[in-house]
Amino acid sequence: MPEKASVLLRCGLASLGVTVLTWLGPSLARADQVLLLSGEVQEGGPDHVLVPFEVPAGTQEILIEHSDLSEEDILDFGLNDPAGFRGWGGGNTEPIIVAEQAASRSYLAGPIAAGTWNLVVGKAKLVGGGASYEATVTLRDIATQAPQVERQPYVDPGVLAQGETWYAGDFHVHSRESGDAEPTIADIAEFAREKGLDFVELSEHNTTSQLDFLNDIQGRTPDLLFLPGVEFTTYAGHANGIGATAFVDHKIGLTLPGAGEVTIEGAFDAFHEMGALVSINHPAFELGDACIGCAWAHDTGERRIDGVELATAATATLFLEQSLQFYEALADAGQRPAALGGSDDHRAGVDEPAFNSALGSPTTMVRASELSVAGILDGVRRGNTVVKVRGPQDPMVEFDKTLVETGALIEAHIDGGAGMQARFVVDGVPQAFVPLTESQTTLAFEVAADPQRARRLRVEVWEASVVVTLTSFVFVETDDQLGPVGSGPEQAAEPRGGGCSVAEDGRTNGGWFMLLVGGILTPIAGLVLRAQSTAARGNSRRSS
Repeated sequence: MPEKASVLLRCGLASLGVTVLTWLGPSLARADQVLLLSGEVQEGGPDHVLVPFEVPAGTQEILIEHSDLSEEDILDFGLNDPAGFRGWGGGNTEPIIVAEQAASRSYLAGPIAAGTWNLVVGKAKLVGGGASYEATVTLRDIATQAPQVERQPYVDPGVLAQGETWYAGDFHVHSRESGDAEPTIADIAEFAREKGLDFVELSEHNTTSQLDFLNDIQGRTPDLLFLPGVEFTTYAGHANGIGATAFVDHKIGLTLPGAGEVTIEGAFDAFHEMGALVSINHPAFELGDACIGCAWAHDTGERRIDGVELATAATATLFLEQSLQFYEALADAGQRPAALGGSDDHRAGVDEPAFNSALGSPTTMVRASELSVAGILDGVRRGNTVVKVRGPQDPMVEFDKTLVETGALIEAHIDGGAGMQARFVVDGVPQAFVPLTESQTTLAFEVAADPQRARRLRVEVWEASVVVTLTSFVFVETDDQLGPVGSGPEQAAEPRGGGCSVAEDGRTNGGWFMLLVGGILTPIAGLVLRAQSTAARGNSRRSS
């Protein structure tokens, strides 16, 4: 059964009727117009429905009150203007308001264009195979919202700190611009600085409204980098668009006028084309209706995946094994994702529920040449990450690499792990645990080269039965196995020249080989060791 919607147009005092209003004279000709939108959505087909309504010239503000009319069914709501995206509130229960100089949270301010707008309805949960919605749209010729002068087009803040070092941050944080979160960005800044973080990514659900406020808050917190981003939230999984500064459509399967069908492949391409990275958030977070669509179920084919959120808030242990299996499977398929962690903080550290945790828990350490958006993205792209699951106080792991006759000797220097235990994981196979008796301990593992495939290694640190530190992969490979730095199958680099020339990413393409240690490339005959690591929910009904 197709979706259906009815629209009733009323003007001013609707109870008096249109004829009476006309009789009362021209003083009411500019009265608010009220549209009633109602209808049903059905299972099957795309997960989102567009409900059109017309906005006349001269409209200065739009108010939309909406409801899913049910305690069991769950519908999400967003708004498109004639040019496309205007905001996504998801599970917001308050009205949508948009005007030229102001908007309600999760929505964009801007001119109110005349033409066809669309209320977007998302089918989050349909108990009986269908659900009803109702919305009242009020079109005003005078804006009632005070101008939000702090809204400005986002500008990259540049370099906040110089120097090659490890920078501490959180890649999964929500402000009130996400419909299921509460804190202001200022609240997040205050808590992040208390935790000693260097950067925070605001990963709001399917909106870019947070970007309008970053110039203002960044100017007041010059020691904390706000990393642009988005949690690309679908009903079949969530991805993190790290560094994203433009909207990428999440309505998979829906055909948009003039834009064609929305696909997961197209979304990944859109993120990469703008220079953003794509990481999969909580890939194994399967909790049914407690977190709708939180586990990753999309088939991305060979599209590049730049990272995996291995540790998400309090779920680090609960879903660790499945998340690591997902991570290793990507590596088996030729991908080279970085290990990431995110708190999924929705309350700036205040009274977080069971499957969220305070900002900075986990903390992801990124080795970068500078504290800037470009610097952090480059560190992640190269796999220079270590995840401290509980926070900055957890042990740190750094790698040294030495070529030997049969392959490479990897040394893992573990700082702060006294009384804990650690293990190497080689090609997805966990090795024996080694007790850490000192506050600073070095473990070593010799990896034999394999001409048929690249070898990989990572390290885990555990305290009792709880993992506390996870590293990205270190790859050991021969010259003909070497892939671009931070690459998946899509990023085949074209070598330049011949003989022993060095490609743009710093690798030889002749008969010599390269050792990458601390960012310095040294030619060595034999094998190549490339170190890519020197080292939801909403409310209870929705998404993480």
